[in-house]
Amino acid sequence: MATTLTAPAPGAPARTVARPSPGGWRSRWPLLPLIATVLLPALPYGMGEGGGPAVGPADVASGIAVLVCAGRLLYLRRRPLGAVAALVLGLPAVGFAVATVTAADPAAALPGLVRYLQVFVLVPAAVHLLLRDVHGFRIVAGALVVLAAVQGVVGVHQYVTGTGASYMGEEVRAVGTFGPSDIMGMATVVAYGLLAAAACALRTPRNAPAWLRPCAAVVAVALIVPLALSFSRGVWIATAAAFLVVLALTGRRQALTSLAVLGASTVVLVGGFGIGSEMIAERAASVTQVTRAPDRSVSDRYAMWSAAGGMWREQPLTGVGLKGFPAHRDTHASIGLSSGSDTAGAGQAFRRQALLSPHNMYLLVLSEQGLIGLTAIVGSWAAILLGAVRRLVRARSRGHAAVDCGLVAVALMTWQSVNFLYSDIGGPTTVLSGVVLGLAAWWALAEPEKAGTA
Repeated sequence: MATTLTAPAPGAPARTVARPSPGGWRSRWPLLPLIATVLLPALPYGMGEGGGPAVGPADVASGIAVLVCAGRLLYLRRRPLGAVAALVLGLPAVGFAVATVTAADPAAALPGLVRYLQVFVLVPAAVHLLLRDVHGFRIVAGALVVLAAVQGVVGVHQYVTGTGASYMGEEVRAVGTFGPSDIMGMATVVAYGLLAAAACALRTPRNAPAWLRPCAAVVAVALIVPLALSFSRGVWIATAAAFLVVLALTGRRQALTSLAVLGASTVVLVGGFGIGSEMIAERAASVTQVTRAPDRSVSDRYAMWSAAGGMWREQPLTGVGLKGFPAHRDTHASIGLSSGSDTAGAGQAFRRQALLSPHNMYLLVLSEQGLIGLTAIVGSWAAILLGAVRRLVRARSRGHAAVDCGLVAVALMTWQSVNFLYSDIGGPTTVLSGVVLGLAAWWALAEPEKAGTA
């Protein structure tokens, strides 16, 4: 709280009157659209034409965040992104534009251009510009934890009551409020929240209340349960990789202690209480069997990966154009590719869902945008990840209080980079990828005085 001197009456001593600090709660209102963007993907909404997702509440909130950001820049006449940040965040737009212009039907590629610009350019830039300091970063990261906790509770309830998505003939798969049509939605948001909570437990902010660290640790451990009950092998791998990277950056002693606690907690929660232990064990074992005895989902994925490679070889520089994968899939896919995947349960009737992407973001970009697009987008993400790690190492060596933010940024960016090996954009949680990129970019590219304060 800032203070100011008031004019005293004649002969009376000067006195001070408290007034709100310029950095108080009134300056945080621009974060509201970002918080809404994080929390609203869980709201159910209808499907668009062709079975694809319609524009959801979170997309509207992200649009408002972009408009608020633009309005503040125009009204306050502040300098927009710095040169390095503008280059890193704007680089993917080059590949998007080239793929749209060179597409066989540029008009059909325009919706893809808008979506890609939203998720990978505009939303990350808005997050980067609306975050003023580490406190704002922690607010948005806290919203991720809240979303994960709510979805985790819903997911565990679905498993216990047998009201989840269909899995191995039983309706036990935890999908939260996202439903079986977005089978990765709950797993994604739970992984985000787990990593954010774990980072807070590993490096609690200075001057934080005493209860914050144990509470963050309990939340992180508890979120292991819904993550396991999602039966999502790709998310398991990405979460483990991100957590190991974060542990490696916190120091050997704390890493060993944390691994011991995590292992014991996993044994108690999954093994001791028997929470889905048999199904989880079978699902985990299938990770090592994908080359020897792959199931139908793995076989279909291999077929779509091969189709993506064929599209790239046909148009190596520019790809087949944004949103072009479905149209070219059958031409390049093997006859072993099934017509779609079966989804049911969690309040939804049986539905055959078409396979419209290779479920690998890098191969999707390569097939639709060619080497130009892949180089642009991977170069941007690599710059963000390396910059985030570099700043985290520097902050840790100097004893900065914002190390927790660095751990969150590195964990989320690592998770996104690994998970894109097994998934791509699509569904209500797509816009959260833009928020994650924005958080990581802010930590990696923001001015040192902003990213290093308490």
